[in-house]
Amino acid sequence: MSFRILQCVTALSVGCLFSFPSFSAVTDNLTSQIQPLSASSLVLDIAKAGNNLVAVGERGHALLLKDNWQQVSTPTSAQLTKVFFLNDKLGWAVGHDATILHTQDGGQTWLLQMQSKEIEKPFLDVMFLNEQEGMAIGAYGLFYRTHNGGANWDEEFHEELLAEEDVSYLAELKETDQEAYLTERASLLPHFNRMMRLNDGRLVLVGELGLVAVSSDEGKTFSRTTFDYDGSMFNAIELNDSVYVMGLRGHVFKSDLSFTQWDEIEMPVESSINGAMAISDNTLYLVGNAGMVIQLNQDDSTSIVTRRQGENLVSIAKDSQGQVWLSGSQGLLVLKP
Repeated sequence: MSFRILQCVTALSVGCLFSFPSFSAVTDNLTSQIQPLSASSLVLDIAKAGNNLVAVGERGHALLLKDNWQQVSTPTSAQLTKVFFLNDKLGWAVGHDATILHTQDGGQTWLLQMQSKEIEKPFLDVMFLNEQEGMAIGAYGLFYRTHNGGANWDEEFHEELLAEEDVSYLAELKETDQEAYLTERASLLPHFNRMMRLNDGRLVLVGELGLVAVSSDEGKTFSRTTFDYDGSMFNAIELNDSVYVMGLRGHVFKSDLSFTQWDEIEMPVESSINGAMAISDNTLYLVGNAGMVIQLNQDDSTSIVTRRQGENLVSIAKDSQGQVWLSGSQGLLVLKP
């Protein structure tokens, strides 16, 4: 059994299905506290909800941008890592203690769908394919699926993403020691950091140990791509029939939609890249540690847009007025032209 340290993307802080319990809404009897400086505290993600933006971060903070950022109450004090909106009303946020929240009014109010301190793993991303079908993923291969809008969540174990030697090891252990098998299985998969949906409907999953995998059946099974880098990938984005994956120490790779070859893009810095957004039809902005905002053009040329010393940037989004917002260790801020 190998032990690994969970890397937070901010530098801070089904191939094989088994019978798992189904989780539904519980409560930790704690709620987020309304804090006057929440917009200046750790914010780990921003998502677009119709004409508004919604952000999430430490201590269960959720913030809604209309004319300005305003914190709203949530039914948890767990750190929230990711927020996703299917449309302008329906959204989900996930975080530590295997927390899943749901909103039906564009982020103004939130309900708790799942939380379990016994799982002891954070969710790092959430995605819904439609109003009923969704997935939440996280550390050490954490993978839950819902078929009813999040009323119930069922765990999946994706054995196809194990290292080859771990497959045989687990098979042998399952025959000899069921308790040890369950313990070992809980830590052998890599961290699942991000999942995105391509325009053609396929899913791309990226994570620890050079994990870049593709699913053609809505995440029921995944196939690893040939990827010759064994560091963590924190994000992925599609632009003009190309897919970009990015992560540790400024490593950014590009492939066409066949995923047969990955080409590394030379970056101007070695700071880890955590987030990405298309600024135009031909240009991406990448954000990362050491306050880096980097422009990546379709011809693979790059340039530094800005550098904010002393902070780590995690997410980037554009509001309805065209302003570009950044989030990270120092909260929310507008990218100045």
